[in-house]
Amino acid sequence: MFERINGHEQVLFCNDPDTGLKAIIAIHNTTLGPALGGCRMRPYASTDEAIEDVLRLSKGMTYKCAAADVDFGGGKSVIIGDPLKDRTPELFRAFGQFVESLNGRFYTGTDMGTTPGDFVHALKETNCIVGVPEEYGGSGDSSVPTAQGVLYGLKASNNVMYGSDELSGKVYSIQGLGKVGFKVAEKLLEVGADIYVTDINEKAIKNLVQVAEGLKGNVKFVEGNEIYSVPADVFVPCALGGIINDETIEQLKVKAVVGSANNQLLKDEHGTYLQQKGILYAPDYIVNAGGLIQVSDELYNPNKARVLAKTRAIYDTLMEIYQNSKAQSISTAEAANLFCDSRIESRKKRNSFFSHKKRQKWAVRN
Repeated sequence: MFERINGHEQVLFCNDPDTGLKAIIAIHNTTLGPALGGCRMRPYASTDEAIEDVLRLSKGMTYKCAAADVDFGGGKSVIIGDPLKDRTPELFRAFGQFVESLNGRFYTGTDMGTTPGDFVHALKETNCIVGVPEEYGGSGDSSVPTAQGVLYGLKASNNVMYGSDELSGKVYSIQGLGKVGFKVAEKLLEVGADIYVTDINEKAIKNLVQVAEGLKGNVKFVEGNEIYSVPADVFVPCALGGIINDETIEQLKVKAVVGSANNQLLKDEHGTYLQQKGILYAPDYIVNAGGLIQVSDELYNPNKARVLAKTRAIYDTLMEIYQNSKAQSISTAEAANLFCDSRIESRKKRNSFFSHKKRQKWAVRN
């Protein structure tokens, strides 16, 4: 196990028998500031599976924070349990106590399988919580800027491929109609794009049908893995990670992959495989940074205009990644990693904002 956590600063195993809490908090890198990353809840098949997930996701957060230019490092947390059966206020209060024990080294909030309301309970035990509802001092639904970031990613990618950042007149295949995927699909229908979609949630599908009918949009639903082989301009993955792999790359009939799902590449080399196949890849942690930008902004006191302005920079960052990739003859995934490594290295001695006293000041909740 220790070989797997090489490169991480700290891994904390959390166990509270009274509430049934079994969780893992992974802090990957705090060069740019205290670690920040959401908390997901899943019925992992084993502790090893949970460890692999939290280590992979926390490392990704280091790069996402660097790319988004926020004063935070990378971290992540996972709770082992079924969110439909095991979620209780007491469990999240217990989790909040473990977060508090890290003394400001880690900030967290909602992720897959958890809700902002869960962290209202955790907030009773620690101030190191972000992404709570507005009535509790938070900034509201983080899927809004996340979806907006995806749209900026699509615009930048269209600019590279077609010389115009217009979203209309293209075909998009969207995997996942969750909070982010649904908003992206809705916006694409509004501008007159054609879309293929897939999701296991029948309610989400029915809701999108109503949206499409109202907009007279063209949407086609496909089953599960069929989404990989539909003829589209851009594949937009907005569900689970690891979906860009040896098998799916061979099925893709698109010119680009631009979506919000975390860790889309099963392995780093799959970014190179996409390039070799002539498919433009927008590194996911660049594209999906809108939510991170919003929750990190909470610690400066929430400001929606500031969040949207910073989210707009995703377009410029992605264009720079594409240019670097072409100039250096490397994959866009490699170019993005180098971009972030350079930013982290250049700021090793620059980030003192979150000293203990200042952190206490900005994290105070009413």
